[in-house]
Amino acid sequence: MSWNPSLAPMCPDATNMDAIETVIVPRTRDLGSFEVRRALPAPERQMVGPFIFFDQAGPAEFVTNQGIDVRPHPHIGLSTVTYLFKGEFHHRDSLGSDQIIYPGEVNWMTAGKGITHSERTSVETRKHPHSLFGIQTWVALPEETEDAAPGFEHYGKDALPLLEAEGKQVRLILGSAYGQTSPVKVSSDMFYLDVTLEAGAAIPLPDNHEDRGIYVLEGSVSVAGTLFEAGRMMVFRPGDKVAVKAVDRGARLMMLGGSTLSGPRYIWWNFVASSQEKIEAAKEAWRRGDWQSGMFQLPVGDDQEFARLPDS
Repeated sequence: MSWNPSLAPMCPDATNMDAIETVIVPRTRDLGSFEVRRALPAPERQMVGPFIFFDQAGPAEFVTNQGIDVRPHPHIGLSTVTYLFKGEFHHRDSLGSDQIIYPGEVNWMTAGKGITHSERTSVETRKHPHSLFGIQTWVALPEETEDAAPGFEHYGKDALPLLEAEGKQVRLILGSAYGQTSPVKVSSDMFYLDVTLEAGAAIPLPDNHEDRGIYVLEGSVSVAGTLFEAGRMMVFRPGDKVAVKAVDRGARLMMLGGSTLSGPRYIWWNFVASSQEKIEAAKEAWRRGDWQSGMFQLPVGDDQEFARLPDS
């Protein structure tokens, strides 16, 4: 697909650092076999648009017979999007979905009123040394859809719009940007992009969304003459025309944002909701463990264990 003419050849640039509202340094969390870097939620920002959770998983290397085992666990009030650069995950959920995701593909799971899922390294991949590198984000649902029926969709790499030119490669994962729309069925205004820039290449942020941020995954970028290395998330003021430019060896980054929600969200463990009462109801349902007639059922094909409710 050809590059949108509105992006070339000139890119706007922020005139000063005031265009950046917030800079977030992710916290590192040890999950046992590997570490994640969590940028959202953060003390500086709970959300960027509807994005309320942002984890970088890896890069990690595993020897034969090792892998990831995220046991069955519940969600409410959100959609999860898994996007990989290396490796794979085997997703199973309580709807009966059974899907392995590979780099460049999208797993989009909507929890709505309640879903349970697991993510593991497949048996086949464990037979040899392997790598894992990816991003998992949560998107908070609008109040009118947070109690909707759960759902799951998978999209192959070729289904996502790809824009290329002038040292830039952009894959549109979610929402709309640069005149293109992802096939993923979202419930609110948003955009989510995988962007690769050659050294010296610049790209403007989409300016038709209220809230906008970038996360530097690899390399480094310049914004208004200030250098930002990998592992930084910047959130920008609404309305400003801003571009980011790759330096030195180029850069890979994720762009994200969209419209803000009508009110704040409560977040506890794997639950997101517009009220504390919904969180408490989900906690009690998982604690009871009524897998036959309760709010949650265990994933089809992965129902022999599950994550316990945290103590606090």
